[in-house]
Amino acid sequence: MALALNVFQTVTAVVDTSPTVIYSAPVGYTGVVLLAQVANIGATSEDVTLIHRRSATDTEMLKEFPISAKDTANLLAGKLVLESGDRLVLSGSNNVNLKFIASILETLN
Repeated sequence: MALALNVFQTVTAVVDTSPTVIYSAPVGYTGVVLLAQVANIGATSEDVTLIHRRSATDTEMLKEFPISAKDTANLLAGKLVLESGDRLVLSGSNNVNLKFIASILETLN
């Protein structure tokens, strides 16, 4: 059976206080992150950290970025290309009030 050329994914997660892999580009596909947002549904400001991980190399895209209470932050200014095996790692200052959503296009290599 042939693999699909393009697959759209919606990834959601409650942000944990420990760095957690929230997306990994599958083998044979390139993931294009079209949108990545975090909403702070709590009553106080919270911080979020977003990391691109390739093999053993972490690149912080946002580090302890503050999100005001009852507000949302766009984590990317544009699109992000993730090669097969690349991962997005997310953590925050609160493990209840920060909600993540991403829209990702996986395209066959």
